[in-house]
Amino acid sequence: MTSSAAGTAVAEIPENIQPRNWRKTGIIVAFSAIPLALLVFFTYLPFFNMVGYSFYKMKYIGTPRFIGMKNYIDIFTRPELLATLKLSLYYMAGALIQVAIALYLSTMLAFKVRGGGFFKAVYFFPYLINGIAVGFIFKFFYTRGYVFDTVLQWCGFQLDNLPYWLKDQSINNWALVGASIWRYLGQNVILFIGAIMSVDKTLYEAAEIDGANKWQQFKHIILPGIQTILVLNIILSITGSLSAFEGPYVITTGANGTATYFVLMDQLAHGSQKVGLASAMAVVLLAIILVCAMLQQLFFKYVFRDADDGVAKAKKKAAKAERQRRKMALKNAPIIRNGSRNSKEKAVA
Repeated sequence: MTSSAAGTAVAEIPENIQPRNWRKTGIIVAFSAIPLALLVFFTYLPFFNMVGYSFYKMKYIGTPRFIGMKNYIDIFTRPELLATLKLSLYYMAGALIQVAIALYLSTMLAFKVRGGGFFKAVYFFPYLINGIAVGFIFKFFYTRGYVFDTVLQWCGFQLDNLPYWLKDQSINNWALVGASIWRYLGQNVILFIGAIMSVDKTLYEAAEIDGANKWQQFKHIILPGIQTILVLNIILSITGSLSAFEGPYVITTGANGTATYFVLMDQLAHGSQKVGLASAMAVVLLAIILVCAMLQQLFFKYVFRDADDGVAKAKKKAAKAERQRRKMALKNAPIIRNGSRNSKEKAVA
């Protein structure tokens, strides 16, 4: 009776339960808690404090005075602040041009091209240079009589007929946009190349069998295949154009109508010590970036709504082409009988 009870007690113990490794759990919690604490103390708490500052008229030293929504009203009513928002349109246009050029170059370099590795390194190298250094490079590049003017004179232009690239307000912002494109083009090229190389190669073979040209392959295979990276690049480029800072700050210090939203925000925060207004500008900028990101996401979701179906059809065609190739290979293969290799001609003989 006792032995049967003991046997029953032993049988009721689950065999797959292992003692909890508290040391391992503690290590996981510790390594997760440290980054989370850093994120909270150095990102979220300062952000919420900044949101609170935006409702006050305050300086770094002195007693803040609550003014409600006045700072937010000033952002959309003061002409100099609205002008900086309009300047973002230059950088948005430059971002779209940058993505288009990067997509064209990466489509060529993703396939076997002579010297492809060299060109990839050349395009990516500017992205490795510090933004302040890039600013100084283009500051001298655009200075009157320096590099850019000298190259144009070699091409037959007269110096007196050339504009002041950093002073002429009809062209200086485009000059800064060109510097931004030069720096960030390589990053987009490398990302696009990686995405294009991940597309299934059999899709191109199936498209060639169906008589598709290079443009049709690009439109119906490459674009749908890299839509995730394409949308990500465009979102990052356009949201980054809203926060352009290093180029205008270093090259022109925001003079002659080149002060972007970020440059003016820096001047208000550290020059005029209008901390409340600068904080409100930062909150508005974050809201604009989030809205732009959501609108772009909805737009590309609509544009690529049939992309998955197109890729699925292309994969079916590729599988069908592969089956036909195997069928033809089996049909033309030599017949092996009794250990000897007999072709159809031998069989007839």
